[in-house]
Amino acid sequence: MTKSRYYSPTGGLPPQTQLLTDRAVFKDAYAVIPKGTMSDIVTSYLPFWDNARFWVLARPLSGFAETFSQYIAEVAEGGGSDRPETETGVEAVLFVVAGEMALTLNGETHVLAEGGYAFLPPDATWSLRNTKAAPLRFHWLRKRYQAIDGLDMPTAFVTNEADVAPNAMPDTDGKWATTRFVDPTDLRHDMHVNIVTFQPGGVIPFAETHVMEHGLYVLEGKAVYRLNDDWVEVEAGDFMWLRSFCPQACYAGGPGPFRYLLYKDVNRHMPFAPLAR
Repeated sequence: MTKSRYYSPTGGLPPQTQLLTDRAVFKDAYAVIPKGTMSDIVTSYLPFWDNARFWVLARPLSGFAETFSQYIAEVAEGGGSDRPETETGVEAVLFVVAGEMALTLNGETHVLAEGGYAFLPPDATWSLRNTKAAPLRFHWLRKRYQAIDGLDMPTAFVTNEADVAPNAMPDTDGKWATTRFVDPTDLRHDMHVNIVTFQPGGVIPFAETHVMEHGLYVLEGKAVYRLNDDWVEVEAGDFMWLRSFCPQACYAGGPGPFRYLLYKDVNRHMPFAPLAR
């Protein structure tokens, strides 16, 4: 079997002989959840899901990052859900990192293998199953959609990373590229979930400081990432969670590409009152 290019957790527990010291940290401006913390005892179960468990990486948290939640789901053979979303007005992105899912979306069934990507607009009718023997693992990102009078709702779509050409950042000689699954000028969308790739030696050459909240899950490789005033080593399987205006930069030292799944909220005015929940 060909090894997946996407890292995904498998659970288990560390041995009693392992040192407690780890890279996990939660600060005012950011959090790092390293892959080693994704053990069996931190999984969650959700209503109306069969043979499935979830690692919760991010949730709306007052005073921190408030716009999204992100899970890694693990679904055993025959498992899934016919009623996966229990809240109204919620949009989602699914990204498959291991195994294969049968996704039924608005009455049509799609098979998503590794690299499969689905955008589910608010109140879409969808369900999914793992019809294979191998475990299915995927990211599930959720956001309460901010509807705007005069803008249509975004429409559902299914694709695969392999079918979307990366866009190289200007003046980087291709060392920094973004795979964008949604046109940035399509204002129907109020969130983007992209894949960012740095080749060895690629950098973010300044401390990005901006209003967008971020979730960054490292799919492949390793790098040194600047978070607020700290330089942090990260590798495949680690998750970074950034609140608005947290300065960030990175340096990809190699030997292979450094790649991460990136969430950000976009294309809306800044609210003057808390969003309804």
